[in-house]
Order: sequence, then structure tokens, then C-alpha cells
Amino acid sequence: MQTYELRDKTGLDALILAERKDPVPGPREVLIQMRAAVLNYRDRLVLNGLYPTMPLPLIPVSDGVGTVVAVGEHVTRVKPGDRVAGIFDQNWLSGELPEKSLSLGGQTDGVLAQQVVLPQDGVVRVPEHLTDEEAAALPCAAVTAWNALMVRGTLKPGETVLVQGTGGVSLFALQFAHMAGARAIVTSSSDEKLERARRLGADETINYQRTPDWDQEALRLTGGKGVDHIVEVGGPATLPRSLNAVRINGHISLIGVLSGSSAEISMHPMLFKQIRLQGIYVGSRSMFEQMNDAIALHKLKPVIDRVFPFEHAPEAFRYLEKGGHVGKVCIRF
Repeated sequence: MQTYELRDKTGLDALILAERKDPVPGPREVLIQMRAAVLNYRDRLVLNGLYPTMPLPLIPVSDGVGTVVAVGEHVTRVKPGDRVAGIFDQNWLSGELPEKSLSLGGQTDGVLAQQVVLPQDGVVRVPEHLTDEEAAALPCAAVTAWNALMVRGTLKPGETVLVQGTGGVSLFALQFAHMAGARAIVTSSSDEKLERARRLGADETINYQRTPDWDQEALRLTGGKGVDHIVEVGGPATLPRSLNAVRINGHISLIGVLSGSSAEISMHPMLFKQIRLQGIYVGSRSMFEQMNDAIALHKLKPVIDRVFPFEHAPEAFRYLEKGGHVGKVCIRF
């Protein structure tokens, strides 16, 4: 089979198309013929060697969907012909985050290969109404947004969610907020992207280039109360404004570090407003399956920006690096 891999160094130029022996499933394992993969910001970190405990050689990319073509002994969760996706953290099936993470395309081989073998416990069936590319978008970004709002945030109808930007997690958070009957506010520097967000259900939009004090605008839009939930993907550059924009007893899901990984912030808002600042690391298999039930019920469709053929996978990474996309960048096998 053909696969992309990083062998003895990192960087886009180090991503090579290689051949490996066709994998064979062992006991309690399944063999998956891959049909589509989706790139995340995290995959850029892996490609550039910035992901923790990353072994080499490594097949990158965490998110993908395929068809089960063979199963090993004692497999009962899926059968040949089922369309499945691997869960992001192969060790996190339910409950709290385990001590040892085993993430696809980071701490172990990912899905940018024509065939993949995974433990039966590490896969889930995907909603039937989705295309392969749409289904491939779910394991990382969608589960992260679901965990942030629906699990940790316990989002309720009528509450207000502020979503930063129009990246993968942000768009899923917008769609889940709309699905749950919440009011959604979206920030971006692009009017075109904000218009796309409105078509996806955004109730209010803020262009932070024209309105750099977007936190004040969020307060105005909520009558001075502040928003109930913030999907924080910017990191150090945006967190202080998020602390100002959230209401007393509000919830901030800390997900992204687009502007860096460390910051000096005032403790006063967190203390005096009793803000709950929650770090989010994707989610469990159980969350994934609950999310899929909701997606199937509401016929939610992930946003796909562009699809590249497998042989042009490096071009997909280059396109992702430019940052002009709205929705997910996909690779079709």
C-alpha cells in the first residue's frame, strides 16, 4: 500500500510518499480501507516537529474515514462493510482523560495511508447521511467543539456562545450552538467569512479588524451581561478580551494557541467573576458516539472548503498553511 510518512526529519519537504506492506489485523483489530482524510491545525504542528512525544518514522494525520474490509478474531463492535472513523485518542474510551494519551498521527501512526489497522475499541461508525469527506472531519475538530459546549459547557437553549474565527473547531461550535437553540456570536477579520458564518446560523458577527475592542462589542450585544460561553482558540492574544467578554460565572473553553503557548494575564476577572476556564483536549469515544447521534438526528453537515487527491497531499498541507480556508481541507483516497 501507499502511505505518506515522516522518516528521520520533519517539515513539509520531509513528507514523502512511500510503500509499506499491506497491514493485517490481529485479534480485536480491524483493517480499514481509507476513503478520505481531513487536516487540522494540529497536523501542521506534527509536520513541523512541534508535537510532544512524537516518534519517527510516523504516518501523520488524525482524522479520516474508511470502510472496514477485514477483522481479526474476537471483533464484535464492527463488521466488514461498516464505514468508520478512528477516535483521536485511542486510549480515551469514556470517563475522564487517561494519564497516557495515544493520539493518531501524533504519538502513533495516523491515517494518511491507503490502509490502516486499528483496535476495534478505537473506531466508531459515522452518520450515514454524510459524505466520506464530511465524515472524515469529525474525529478532532467536531469532538473538541462538542466536548467544549455540550459536555463541559452543558450548553442550554437561549444561552449565548461567542466563537472566535471560522476554523474547524469554531465552525463546529457555531453549528452545535445553532442546533442547541443558543445565540451565536462569531468574530473574524474577514467580512466574507462572517457572511458564511451567518449562513451557518450566526446571529451576530464582529469584524475585529474594524472593531479591535470586540470584547466591548460582545458586552454591548448582550446588554452588558456578557456571553455565557466562549470558544477560545486564539490563546494569549485573545484570552484577556475573552475574560472581559464572558459573564459572571461564565465558561471559557481554552482550545487553541494560535498566538502562542504562554501569556501573562490578570487573575482579577477570573476571581471576581468566578469564571470557569476549562482546557479542552478533544474528547472520548463516548462523546464521539453521542455527538454522532445528534449529528444524525439533526442532519448536520460539516463545512468542507476544498478536496485534494491523495497524490497531492503535500499541496493540501500548503493550502492549509495559507489560512484562507473556511471549513475543512480534505484529502480523497
